[in-house]
Amino acid sequence: MTSPTVAVIRTESRLFARERLSLFWIVLFPSLLLGVLGVIPSFREDSVDLGGRSLIDVYVPVTVLLSMIMAAIMTMPPTLTGYRESGVLRRLGTTPARPASILLGQVLVHAVAVAASSVIVILFGRVVFGTPLPESLVGYVVAYVLALAVSLGIGAAITAVSPNAKTGQVVGMVVFFPSMFTAGVYFPVEAFGGTVRDVISLSPYGAASNALNDAAGGSFPQLADLAVMGGWAVVLYLIAVRAFRWE
Repeated sequence: MTSPTVAVIRTESRLFARERLSLFWIVLFPSLLLGVLGVIPSFREDSVDLGGRSLIDVYVPVTVLLSMIMAAIMTMPPTLTGYRESGVLRRLGTTPARPASILLGQVLVHAVAVAASSVIVILFGRVVFGTPLPESLVGYVVAYVLALAVSLGIGAAITAVSPNAKTGQVVGMVVFFPSMFTAGVYFPVEAFGGTVRDVISLSPYGAASNALNDAAGGSFPQLADLAVMGGWAVVLYLIAVRAFRWE
């Protein structure tokens, strides 16, 4: 017999598969952005300032983070706050399933979508533009898992502090643009120096960008960057647990 939690997760997966706009922004848009940037000739030229890599090489980890941002900030919180506002979570509490099952289902389906996007981005960059595969595979996996964990923590925290879908959208937009900046979407983090780079590296996506780029270049991510992501994840999940309301 299928458990209530498994049934809820299956339902959430089916509902998510119908959200074509969400799938586009999470799965396809990062690769499309990488393709557009790769058309620019200067982005394919190696640079001494980037350690002999090209800008398109640097943007592969950035577009991986972009997928996480889209999932954690732009798609997951509106869904969960919408469930709360419409009373879905309250009604679910009267069944053998529990509202926490929906939260687990949302986390799982978004994590799978992000993982699929990441594979597509890395392979697309390799096949089309010749970008190198991550040289430190273990380091990349460690950095990736932490980056995904802290991303979903941001989404959970936004959901927790937003009483309704409209507020969730406002909070999400406030968080969205700084996240894009610190992840290097507007300008690669590696191009910054001094105090600005140090400050950015203290943010979740700044540390994630550093860690993924280190691993892509063959070095194991610096423990400081891993610690920053881990610390942010702990804080964000504590906020989510304490502030989250099912009704």
